[in-house]
Order: sequence, then structure tokens, then C-alpha cells
Amino acid sequence: MQRDRLGSRLGFLMLSAACAIGLGNVWKFPYMAGQYGGGAFVVVYLAFLVLLGIPVLLTEFTMGRAAQKSPVKMYQALEPKGSKWHIHGGIAMAGNYLLMMFYVNVAGWLMYYLVATAAGKFEGLNAQQVAAEFGSFCSDPALMLVCMAAAVIIGFFICSFSLQKGLERITKYMMIGLFILMIVLAVNSFFMDGAREGLSFYLKPDFSNFSVELVIGAMTQAFFTLGLGVGAMAIFGSYIGKERSLLGESVNVVILDTIVAITAGLIIFPACFSYGVEVSSGPPLIFITLPNIFANLPLGRLWGSLFFLFMCFAAISTVLATFENIMACCIDLFGWSRKKAALINCIAMLVLATPCALGFNLWSGFMPFGEGSNVLSLEDFVLSNVLLPIGALCFVLFSTLKKAWGWDNFVAEANSGKGMKVKKWMKGYMCYVLPLIIIALFVTGILTFFKVI
Repeated sequence: MQRDRLGSRLGFLMLSAACAIGLGNVWKFPYMAGQYGGGAFVVVYLAFLVLLGIPVLLTEFTMGRAAQKSPVKMYQALEPKGSKWHIHGGIAMAGNYLLMMFYVNVAGWLMYYLVATAAGKFEGLNAQQVAAEFGSFCSDPALMLVCMAAAVIIGFFICSFSLQKGLERITKYMMIGLFILMIVLAVNSFFMDGAREGLSFYLKPDFSNFSVELVIGAMTQAFFTLGLGVGAMAIFGSYIGKERSLLGESVNVVILDTIVAITAGLIIFPACFSYGVEVSSGPPLIFITLPNIFANLPLGRLWGSLFFLFMCFAAISTVLATFENIMACCIDLFGWSRKKAALINCIAMLVLATPCALGFNLWSGFMPFGEGSNVLSLEDFVLSNVLLPIGALCFVLFSTLKKAWGWDNFVAEANSGKGMKVKKWMKGYMCYVLPLIIIALFVTGILTFFKVI
């Protein structure tokens, strides 16, 4: 079976950016920045993007292009005979499923809030009433399941078409729309009364509250926002030719991802300071505090609708990119047609994503980490704190160790084509320093999460 190809470099960059740009940028990044003191978190986060994000992303792109296979078969095509590196291919595939098990639920919430805001459901409500609306929504298992199902069905329907006619075409328009909405919303936030205070908190680093938790949070966010460690980016490497070297392409994707994350903060923090909203309110920031702002803002219905449309574009773009990865793995493993892979995985995902939806209502008694935790907390922990850093370590070691694919093969593939090249001085960092950093942060992250340190 002839492998699908992307129609253009722009398509590759937009798809890769779409996979990276998602709820990690516009939902998780702002509230984590709020929890960890604003500017200080942003500085450490940007440092991790350079130190960890770019090199790990480079290994995924390079391995994918060299193998011309999905992550589940990628290691088998590149590994020495008799080695066991391909075991991580199966784990990476499982990681993509795990990501979507909670991600499609949050995407469904955003679709519901887009419709509810556009319909004027939050107009005239006070803060308590807006919070009650979110509580009422989460307590309705049928509504939660319907919203989740809508995200799953839409995603697999688009992915069921050919790569160029379905995913690439839709993603291009969606990403262009996302960038336009982002600029409009940011400009509007700049004219709010609390814009100066919000921007100062967000962009002026204050290291007085610097902590291990801040460092770990920034590290996990760098992995989460780029989707590194589960092969989510490797698949797009397998769809492109060798016209461009991959270090420059990795840098471009990280820049696009960073622009969206930073701009999301530019949208949210001025609004929070203008209306006295607690910036460290955590995950409910998007679904409780911001609707309250829009409910009392001139033309709030319009701005709220545009904001949640922006959020939906960001969420669905990642859903589409990850679904493509899942389908590609199934096509490589079982020889299914694209439409068969879409149908079977659509049914499977509807089942797999149900526990997360029920974790807020019928199964709310399940609290794996104590009061306030739920199924989503467990799934997010396993993915963000375990699978992503371990997966990133596997990609780096496989690309650099002599008994694996090896540095020479990696560099030869990464440097094929025009653009930025991997330099000789990078070998020491990627072979020795980078793995140690990932291991140290992984261990520290686990110990910190369970309050051992």
C-alpha cells in the first residue's frame, strides 16, 4: 500500500503545529502560569522548550521520516536485529489512546460552552450562578457523554477522508482561523482596565516564590504542550520528503506553539485582573471564571463566543492530529483501509473515553489521589508524569546510542535537505546531558507529586 503524503511544507508545519497547539496552550498553560506566579513560570517554561522540547521533537520527526512508518512500526524499521526497542512503539500507541480518553471530553466541554455562550445562556448571571452552571453540566452524565461523542465522531469523520483532502485541508483553514481569532481577542484584552496589571504579572518574572514544583510544572507542560513522548509528532515526519532538514522544522513548530501559548495568556490575564478573578484558580479558569467575565463584559456574548470558538479550534486540531496517529498505527498493524480504521477506532474511543465523562458524576466517588481528584486526574497523571517523560527518554536514547539507531544515522537523516543542521557540538548534550535531565526531572516529578519531597 502506497504511503500517504502531505501536499506541501505548509501542510506539514500546520499539522505539526495543530498537534502541538491545543488545550496545553490555551487551557493548561494559562492556569499553570497563574498558579506558579506568572512571569517566573513563563521563563522556566521557555527554557525547557529550548533545552528539552526542540531536541526531543527533532528525534520524533527524524525517526518518523527515516522509518516512513507509524510509531508502532517505526522502531522495528530502524532498530538492530534482536533488540527490544519496538516495545516502546506499542506503549506510544497506547499513550495516544490515553491522551484522547480525557482530551475528547474537554474538547466536548468547549463545544458545549461555545453553543451555550452563543445562545446567551450566561448573560446576566452572577459568579455563583456561572459556577453552578458548570457544576450542573458536569453532574449530567448524559450531556457529558453527548458532548464527548460529538468530539469523537467529528474527529474520526474528518480523518476518514484522505490525508490531503481531509486532515490537511481542514487543519489549514482551522489554524488560520485560530491565529486570526487569537489576534482579535488579544487586542481586545489590551484595552481592558486591568490590562497593565495583568500583563505585568504575566510577563515580569518574580522569582521570590521559585520552587521545585514550578520547575516540574514547567517541564511537564513543555512535554504536554508539544505532545512529546508518545510518537504524536513522528507520524507527520513519516508523511514528508527530504527537501528540508528537520532541526529548522522543529524550531518552527516550537515557535508556533509558543506564540499561541503566550498569546493565550495575553488574552486571559488582562481579563482576570480587570474583573478581579483569581488567576490561580486552576482548571476551572476557562469554564467558570472566564464565562463570568464575558457575562458582564460589553458585547460579552460576542467576545465569549469568539473565545470558545478559538478554544474549540485549538482542541479539535489536536484531536484530529492524534486520531490520525492512532489510525496510522492501526493501518500499519492490521492493513485496514482508512475508513475502516476510522470506524473501528471511533467505536473504541467512545467506550474508552466514557470513564472520564462519568468520573464527574456517576463515578465521582472514585478519587485516586484524594479529595478533588477523579478519573481525569489519574489519566492525566499517567500520561503527563509517566508516559511522556519516559517516552521522550526512549526517543533520545534510541537516536543517540550505538546499540540502537545511533547518532550517525540520526544526524544523517535530520540534516537531509535545506535548512538548519545538527552541529557536532550538540552530540555531547543530546547523548549525555539531555537523558540525565529527563531522568532527573521524571524522578523529581514523581516524588513531588506524591509529596515525598
